Amino acid sequence: MLRPILSASVRVHALLSYAPTNRLLAWLRRRDRLKFGIPFMLLGLAYWMATILLAAWIQSGAPAALNLLVLLTFWNSAKFITFDPYSLLALTVARTREAVARRRAVKRERQDVADKTPVPIAT
Repeated sequence: MLRPILSASVRVHALLSYAPTNRLLAWLRRRDRLKFGIPFMLLGLAYWMATILLAAWIQSGAPAALNLLVLLTFWNSAKFITFDPYSLLALTVARTREAVARRRAVKRERQDVADKTPVPIAT
């Protein structure tokens, strides 16, 4: 029983990795693009508004099949809204690591210069 469930979950995961919003989030997770976290959170808010408008439209008599679209827009809004704190945290960690690496490089460079400096001999 566990094997078919696991197999289905792996196939669904593989299929959803090609979804446009998942590809966009994977593109944004690179170091040079983490700074775009806040603007893309606004995209999440746009998805949230679409969810609200679709739900209101369904309540006023639209086809019930649109509930799948409501679910999809809600899920995408949640992904983009939660990406913002992640991107800020990842950007802070990356900048801290880069600053530490720069300080270590400067320290190593100073040590190399100090090692190459000839020591005067007292006579």
